[in-house]
Amino acid sequence: MFGLSLSFLPFVDGSDGSRNDAPVVLSHDQVEEIGRELDALRDRTVADLGAEDREYIYKIIKAQRGFEVAGRGLMYLGFFPPAWIAGVGALGVSKILDNMEIGHNVMHGQYDWMREPGLNSRVFEWDTVCPADQWKHSHNYMHHTYTNILGRDRDIGYGILRIDEAQKWNPYYLGNPVYAFFLMMLFEWGVMMHDLEAENVIQGKRKWHDVKPLLKGWWRKAGRQVLKDYVIFPALTGPLFVPTLLGNVTANLIRNVWAYSIIFCGHFPTGVQSFTEDETAEETRGEWYVRQMLGSANIEGSPLFHIMSGNLSHQIEHHLFPDLPAHRYPEMAPVVKALCEKHGLPYNTGGFFKQIGSVWGKIFKFALPPGLVSSDTPPGVIVERQKTAA
Repeated sequence: MFGLSLSFLPFVDGSDGSRNDAPVVLSHDQVEEIGRELDALRDRTVADLGAEDREYIYKIIKAQRGFEVAGRGLMYLGFFPPAWIAGVGALGVSKILDNMEIGHNVMHGQYDWMREPGLNSRVFEWDTVCPADQWKHSHNYMHHTYTNILGRDRDIGYGILRIDEAQKWNPYYLGNPVYAFFLMMLFEWGVMMHDLEAENVIQGKRKWHDVKPLLKGWWRKAGRQVLKDYVIFPALTGPLFVPTLLGNVTANLIRNVWAYSIIFCGHFPTGVQSFTEDETAEETRGEWYVRQMLGSANIEGSPLFHIMSGNLSHQIEHHLFPDLPAHRYPEMAPVVKALCEKHGLPYNTGGFFKQIGSVWGKIFKFALPPGLVSSDTPPGVIVERQKTAA
């Protein structure tokens, strides 16, 4: 009913779960073992953090700044089409690195241990319209705490899309593909408005006076971004104002489409599971880990691909360890995958085109009334819970 349906049942004996069409059954002891092994993996990684990690993030920052300088500089040659195209590409890469491998990861606290003021999660700001403090609430807290819990995690559909079979259908969702397209093109603005909970404001569940602080933050942050990209830098190129303006718009679109695609591949391809509040009530550390693994997916690719994705191509590892430096995820992934195989859990991974294709397939499929499409939900995972004394 809910994708790969997770059930938390009273502790029972038996059930080998060996048939392909039967759900995987994890005993209480297995779940706790998973928790201990992942805690140990985390502890080993934390103990190993040091100079290599410092050097890595400094190199990424240096590269990001280099691409931005190159992109801005090439705009002064905007009358020469190859230079304009190169400038747009360089600026797009700069924005992707800033938002994904630097901003997203720094604001998760992945580099707080360095005691570097410029990499402190509490004060860092990124090159996008969404204020950092609002993003940290909607993403770091709401999404990573309540990952894929229907009714709690607003990343499921972003308040716009029907992306899960458990979301009740209504005629509005016939526009699912159109909404998804515009969200992709304007993704930084969608992220900015995410914490508003616009649908709850429209339905009267949230009052306007509750969101005034958000609006003030938008005005300050988005205003500065618009001024920088669409007024100041174009004006600095004088008679090339229009080509520079179009170049900046295009670079932002490149970043938006890429970020949307990577994030949706990590959260919504076929096989990713959602949960109910009842199923996840009073979950243990091990159960939390299992939910993170079942509720996310990876994308296979080259080392450069992983850097450009902010290592969110390892979304499973990111959900398990959101505050560990993301460039460590590739070395942690084989351990996590082996742990999944040991306990019969799915490890959802695939190439970019496979994952994004399945995402768009779901967007089109769930636009239609349930009666017109068949449910292809695979067997789920049953997590047995220890009985408690009455």
